[in-house]
Amino acid sequence: MDACTVPFVSNAARTKPRTALVVSADSSFRSRLDEILTGLRWQVLAAAGGADAWTQTEATLPEAVIVDSWLPDLSCAEFLKEFQSSFPEVVLLSADGALTREGPPGPHRQELLYALRRSQETDSAAWNTAPVLSADMLAPRGTAHAGSGSSKGSHSGWGVDDIMKNPRAGNVSATHPTSDSNQKRPYAEERNPLGTEGRLPEFVGEAPCMLEVSRRIRLVATRFTPVLIEGPTGSGKELVAEALHRLSTRNRKAFVAINCAAIPEALLEAELFGHTRGAFTGAVQGRVGRIEAADGGTLFLDEIGEMPLSLQAKLLRFVESGELQRVGDNETVKVDVRIVAATHQRLSQNTQTGTFRPDLYYRLAVFLIRTPALSDHLEDLPYLIAHFLEQMGREMPLKQVDSTAVAKLAAHSWPGNVRELEHVLERAAILAGDAPVLTAREIDFGLDIN
Repeated sequence: MDACTVPFVSNAARTKPRTALVVSADSSFRSRLDEILTGLRWQVLAAAGGADAWTQTEATLPEAVIVDSWLPDLSCAEFLKEFQSSFPEVVLLSADGALTREGPPGPHRQELLYALRRSQETDSAAWNTAPVLSADMLAPRGTAHAGSGSSKGSHSGWGVDDIMKNPRAGNVSATHPTSDSNQKRPYAEERNPLGTEGRLPEFVGEAPCMLEVSRRIRLVATRFTPVLIEGPTGSGKELVAEALHRLSTRNRKAFVAINCAAIPEALLEAELFGHTRGAFTGAVQGRVGRIEAADGGTLFLDEIGEMPLSLQAKLLRFVESGELQRVGDNETVKVDVRIVAATHQRLSQNTQTGTFRPDLYYRLAVFLIRTPALSDHLEDLPYLIAHFLEQMGREMPLKQVDSTAVAKLAAHSWPGNVRELEHVLERAAILAGDAPVLTAREIDFGLDIN
């Protein structure tokens, strides 16, 4: 059928509008299909990613689903496979027009293919989501710099000379590439052709250890399984928890976070489980706890290793039964939450020293995700620098860094990890004043604990 020929569908076939779900991170692609299919009397739903598509399909089962060739959160191939298994009655089409399952009756199949072809004729979008950073920045060096040795501190995986290979990389900036036909979807197709091993949008960089974090998040996100996140301070544990919630089927419900180390022991129980009026001095009215507030969603227990042993026993009872008692109340409340816990400690070692209950540990650590220290993925430093400079550029004039600043940043051991890098760059931007370029003079590490 010619792409410009509108398929004929009898009035009888149009009496009941069919529903199509368009799954794509590209809003212009979704809009084009929406306009064309609406003109053909289809009811059109839209999803920006795979997790959103699952949620919408469970609420309203469409007759057809059109899936773009790249999804920002799930592997397209795995999504199609699981979707076929779960919804065998739904017709699946990829964005190139290929039917992944036997299509609907002739006229409707023609309408879907016609809409796809028309939308692709007017496709002028360019996916320019990655900063201008040369692949040379991440290219392995054959040898380390003279006198640098081979330890992690010398980051033998890359060096300032690698960054300077790119004529634009001497001043690492957060600018974006211009839109042209040769740059369409560079981030999706060149770095992550299948979407299976690529990073999630919450994270920056392409180091294998960070890609492994994204992979593990994808594997467990849609399950109810409790997750324990271990990693040094400032390595992005809360970002992992937020990504788990975003990709889960609970993403329309609350994400409730509580730092177990930031609340005094005397108040932590009431903060978690809630309390009734008069339960203790100052309790002038009852209050719902953080656990109950997360009902239907995700509860993030940060720094779980700091929780007192007495409270660990009460948390264990809730994890086992799904029921809690507010402080001062004899009635139990049933709560449905997915628990994600995080700690900078090794809880398995704490169970041996008696500072953490082994039974609670085994309940929480069903699936373990470890966030690496920045020193373990220093090849991502250029990407992180560009990312934070871009963020700061939303509130102040956009800054760049010269080679002296890059050298100083590259030589640092980063005990505070990614959070420390963010603060160092923010401090440098303030010290630079109106100067557009950050130099080594503005790079101040503050109280270096090393």
